[in-house]
Amino acid sequence: MSLKGLSAFKETLPKKLFFIGFCCLIALTTKPTISQETSNDIKLQAKNELIFGMSTALSGPAAELGKNMRLGIQIRLERENIAGGIAGRKIRLIAWDDGYEPERTIPNMRDLINQEDVLAVIGNVGTPTAISAIPIVNEEKTLLFAPYTGAGVLRKNPPDRYVINYRASYAEETSAMVNALIKEGGLKPDEIAFFTQRDSYGDAGYIGGITALKKHGLKLETDIVHSRYERNTLVVESALADILLADPLPKAIIIVGAYAPSAKFMKLARSAGLNSLFLNVSFVGSAPLAKELGSEMKRVIVTQVVPYPEDLSVPIVRAYHDDMKNYGSGRKTSFGSLEGYIAMEILIKAMHDVDGQPGRESIIDALENLREFEIGLGHKLFYDRKNHQASHKVWSTILRQGEFVPFDWKNIPSLLVP
Repeated sequence: MSLKGLSAFKETLPKKLFFIGFCCLIALTTKPTISQETSNDIKLQAKNELIFGMSTALSGPAAELGKNMRLGIQIRLERENIAGGIAGRKIRLIAWDDGYEPERTIPNMRDLINQEDVLAVIGNVGTPTAISAIPIVNEEKTLLFAPYTGAGVLRKNPPDRYVINYRASYAEETSAMVNALIKEGGLKPDEIAFFTQRDSYGDAGYIGGITALKKHGLKLETDIVHSRYERNTLVVESALADILLADPLPKAIIIVGAYAPSAKFMKLARSAGLNSLFLNVSFVGSAPLAKELGSEMKRVIVTQVVPYPEDLSVPIVRAYHDDMKNYGSGRKTSFGSLEGYIAMEILIKAMHDVDGQPGRESIIDALENLREFEIGLGHKLFYDRKNHQASHKVWSTILRQGEFVPFDWKNIPSLLVP
């Protein structure tokens, strides 16, 4: 009713009767105010399941990474479900393919949060895809937990409330490489080169490595050879040519790429007579990289953010093996699926600390309240409101007869060609 109509209506009624009618009109046309957080909690509590989402690479050149993360998460939640779930509710994972392309991640994230009503998003693969997801989780107030990336954009100080990591950063991985090459291997900063993916992932690893090199005396970035390739392609020939034209040739090359183009680069480099030591960050994916390189390739290192998956002296690795046997459908163990398993282990631990059924906000509070804790990794993890990265540990592995096995940085001099 317009103000003019309301005024005319008022003149035809006694004042008291008009007042009662006006209050009724307001009550009928005004909706109660419910905050987004309250509305989300009401919807989630009405469900009989705790649903988690994942937008990840299930196709394309990074597909094995996404499949392994999904596997690790799935086998851990299967065991929890058999044990009764969380507060009487079973856990379910919805995993959607984004092909490692940010433009596909955006609608996936929107739909997982708004249509599937996921409690949190867990284990997404990749830096460029994570960058597209961060504004969405902050806007929708939904947790992005343990993404498979070590990029600094997910590690702000102070941290985003809705982004919580498990793994060490790319800066920590490349710093470990640089420190070993210079301190243990005796290399000079300008004897190290970079081969990276031309995007935010490659940039994150490169910047971390350059920062470490500057601590060891590097003056100018231009003193370092840096070659690049395009994401989701295998076009690495031009990048290799840039390195082959360097004078002198680098003695070590830090690689920040996906497994398929990285493997092609290394095989072509060896065919061209380049004898540099190759060092890859964990995102490359050890199992698919080893498969691509074959058993003849030598002097290839990969840094890891989880223990060796065959080291049964580590308690969580033993539990992982048991669950792989029971729920893994015959799949092989891998660093990637162990990382997904660890991520789900941490999340389950936090959910058990929630009073009642976990909600989108209470699960974040539970993670932050873990503070110093253990899950059987052999070292302590830590979360609080100011620290959203649980682990800072980096393990090193080397390719031996087609498999990546533990490696001690002290042995790096033997891998460097004079």
